Formats: sequence, C-alpha cells, structure tokens
Amino acid sequence: MDSSYKIPGSEPQMLPVGSGTEAREIAFIHHAKGEPGVLWLSGFMSDMGSTKATAVAAWADERGLSSTRFDYSAHGRSSGTMEDGTIGHWLDEADAIFSTITSGPQVIIGSSMGGYIALLLLRRLLRDRPQEAARIKAMLLIAPAWDMTEELMWKRFPEETRRDIMDKGSFRQPSAYASPYLITRKLIEDGRKHLLARESFDPGRPIVILQGLQDPDVPAPHTKELKTFLTGDKVKLVEIADGEHRLSRPQDLDLLFSELDKLV
Repeated sequence: MDSSYKIPGSEPQMLPVGSGTEAREIAFIHHAKGEPGVLWLSGFMSDMGSTKATAVAAWADERGLSSTRFDYSAHGRSSGTMEDGTIGHWLDEADAIFSTITSGPQVIIGSSMGGYIALLLLRRLLRDRPQEAARIKAMLLIAPAWDMTEELMWKRFPEETRRDIMDKGSFRQPSAYASPYLITRKLIEDGRKHLLARESFDPGRPIVILQGLQDPDVPAPHTKELKTFLTGDKVKLVEIADGEHRLSRPQDLDLLFSELDKLV
C-alpha cells in the first residue's frame, strides 16, 4: 500500500461466497458515504491494497463518495488457492460484493482482468437482473484484459506450455510484477465458459477505457478490438502514448481521476 494516499482506516470484513467444497471467504473494505459509490475490481494477482485501488478509495473519500474494494479468492486476504481460481469464481465474487455490499448507483472501475470481470458482470446483470444492472451508472476500464484466459494466455502460449497445462494440469508463468503466476488447466477451461467472444454487446451506459500504448501485457490492439464489438455511442478510448500496463504513475492517476470526475 502506498502511504502517500490517505484512506480511511478500516480492517477488512469477510463475505461468505459459495457453498460446500466451493465455499470461500472474501475480504472487502466498504466505506458508506454519498452517491454514486465507486466499486474497484482488481487485476489478476493484484489486490485491494494496490496503488491504484488505495488511490481511488482516497479520491472517493475526499469527495464524500462511498467506495468498495475486495480481494478475489486466492488473492490478498481472501481465502482459497490459485489451484481453484477461475474466472467463474471471481465473477461470482464480484457479483456478490456488488449485490450484497454496495447500494445505490455505482461507477465500476476495473483494472486489467478487473475490466474483463466488470464487463462480464454487466452482461450477466443485464440478462438476468436488469434492475440491479440499472445501478451501474458507468464504467472506467484500465487496460481491460477481455477474454484473458483465451486471448492473452492460451493463444499466446507456445505449444510446449500448452502441453504442460493439459498434461500436468498447470504451468508457472514468469511475471515482471511478482512471483510466477500459476496458470491451471481449470483456469483455462473455465475461462471458455465466460468469453465475450467478440459478440456485439451494447453496455448502455458510459464506458471510458484507459490504455497505455507501451503495454506488453494487454497490448493496445487488443483493447482497440474491444471497441469494435462494444456497440452504442457511449464508449470512449483514451490512449496514453508512453503508458505501460500498470498506469500507476502520478500523471496516470491524474488522468484516471479526471475521467472519474466526468463520470460521477
């Protein structure tokens, strides 16, 4: 956590999600203030103590807005192991936090995989619970890793890595940000049940996308393609010429907050 961001002190609470062998405890921090609330969705192998997550919480607090952030299972302070981690689990957890912990209109901010989860959550709610979907006022997506397990993992892996995943059940992918990422067969196969798959999708509310043009993890062409099947006239793409994946520099955060100001 970056101590330069003054956020309200609070110990995480725990939300039970799932049942039986899939039961897990999800750690979250919720500050109830004014509307709209801001819901933060982290990226793969990131957590609610990251620089951007804490900066957003501080930004919301200064403006008297509610904020909510949480750790996916197998991340941060939540229970679970990466051997059991799947897009389906993390989507269900985001759904549970949104539906159970937040109230009133929300602006959802999703970073990397969090941007993907945000779109899946909106699609699910529009289809199954439109009254809940109506609470999503807008979204801000940072380098959204849509269809991550298929497009940014499986299709980019060499044949040897694919064999390891299928035959041995997992592969440890080197990371520039932390210890190697555990990529499991379960993660890949479950991901195929939750693809946007380039199908036309009208989000029906403003979506702002921030994308660094020097991002090696979620390349700019990947994000530009997202804009081709998100229909309607409410999607805005903002490209940062010298931006990389994290977009956590002071100038990146200034841009993030400038766009958030317009959405709230």
